[in-house]
Amino acid sequence: MRLFMRQREPSIRRTEWSPAPAQAPKAERLYAIGDIHGRLDLLKMLAAAIEEEQRVLPPAHPTIVFVGDYVDRGPDSHGVIDWLCARPLPQFERVHLRGNHEEWFEEFLTDISVGPSWLYCGGAATLASYGIRAGLGEDNPARLRAMQVDLAAALPASHRAFLRTLDLYHEAGGYLFVHAGVRPGVPLAEQTPDDLIWIRDDFLYATADHGHVVVHGHTIVNEAQVCPNRIGIDTGAFATNVLTCLVLEADRYRLIQTG
Repeated sequence: MRLFMRQREPSIRRTEWSPAPAQAPKAERLYAIGDIHGRLDLLKMLAAAIEEEQRVLPPAHPTIVFVGDYVDRGPDSHGVIDWLCARPLPQFERVHLRGNHEEWFEEFLTDISVGPSWLYCGGAATLASYGIRAGLGEDNPARLRAMQVDLAAALPASHRAFLRTLDLYHEAGGYLFVHAGVRPGVPLAEQTPDDLIWIRDDFLYATADHGHVVVHGHTIVNEAQVCPNRIGIDTGAFATNVLTCLVLEADRYRLIQTG
C-alpha cells in the first residue's frame, strides 16, 4: 500500500530579536520584504502578520520597503501588482524598489529582443497571469510581437504607472535598501541603475564597508544572510513558499517568514 503525505499549508514563523549590524532611524520600525515573484498568496499572509506585529509592538513610525521582483516565475504577477497598486497597509509609509524582473517586463513592452530571455526566466508566467499564452523557449519574432501587442492591451494603466514610478534605492539610518546590491568602492550618487538591480558576485563577495549596511534581494539564499555589510532576504518564495520580511528597529533585527 502506498502512503501519500499531505502537503502543509504555508504558515508564519517569527524569530527573536537579535543584534543588528547597523542602526535604524530613531522611533522608526523598518519592514523589508524580499522577492515576491508572483506569490500573491504568500504576500497577503505576510502582510497580515506584519499588521498584527505592528499592533502589538510599542509605537513606532512604520515603513515597509519592497525590494523588487514582484513579477515572473510565480502564478499571479498581475495580482501582486494589483494588490500593491491598491496601496494596502495604509498606516505604513511604503517604498517600492525596482528589480531586474520589472526591468525586463517594461523592456518587453518596447523591445521584443529581450523576449526569449525574459520568457525563459519567468516572463511566461507573468504573461499567463495577464491572460496571454507563451512558451518558455519562444523566439519567433512574429509571435513575440503578437505577445507584446496583447500585453500592451491587457496591462492596466495603474500597472504601467506603478512600473514607471519604482525607486532604485531607499536610505534609512544606517541602512541602504536596493534590489541587487551596490558596486563596491563607488559612491551612492555614482552607482548605475544596472548595478543596483543586476549586480551579483562583485557585491556578494565584497567585505568592504559600503557606507551603509545594504539590504537586498535578487540572490536566493536558504536563510536570510546577515553580514557586517549586507543583509540578503531573497529566500526563493516562488519555489520554497518562504517569503521573508526583515524587521529593523533601533540596533536590532528579527524575521517574519511564511513557510
